Amino acid sequence: MAYRNIVKIGDSILDKKSRKIEEFDERLHVLLDDMAETMYKENGAGLAAVQVGVLKRVFVADVGEGLIELVNPEIIEFEGIQEEQEGCLSVPGEYGITSRPATVKVKGQNRQGKWFVYKAEGLKARCFCHEIDHLDGVLFTKRVIRKSNEEIE
Repeated sequence: MAYRNIVKIGDSILDKKSRKIEEFDERLHVLLDDMAETMYKENGAGLAAVQVGVLKRVFVADVGEGLIELVNPEIIEFEGIQEEQEGCLSVPGEYGITSRPATVKVKGQNRQGKWFVYKAEGLKARCFCHEIDHLDGVLFTKRVIRKSNEEIE
């Protein structure tokens, strides 16, 4: 495993749509391992591949329940609304209140390519939506409904 540098706001790669992963090989496994190490080292709750300069549809997340790896994720169902504070490792020092679904169902693959569905609520749902937005070239700053400059605890 290796730490990877996080791409910051202003880099045009963050505006690009990521490509579907077709090969579930050692390169993907290394990417996932490196992304997890980077996320934990930076105290993040999630990290999309584009944030380390790789335009592939994959992200890692850990909202305190253990590491989740999602390859080719897609929101298939959502309900409710939550308005909570978000920040982003690619947008250091900036925070804002966003409006996200309260609950989501996300279809995705694991590192071996097996399909599964995750049901996520609260912080996990917000994290999944945030990371999937990254894969579509959308930063959380486009979803902010109210500014907040306080660091997230």
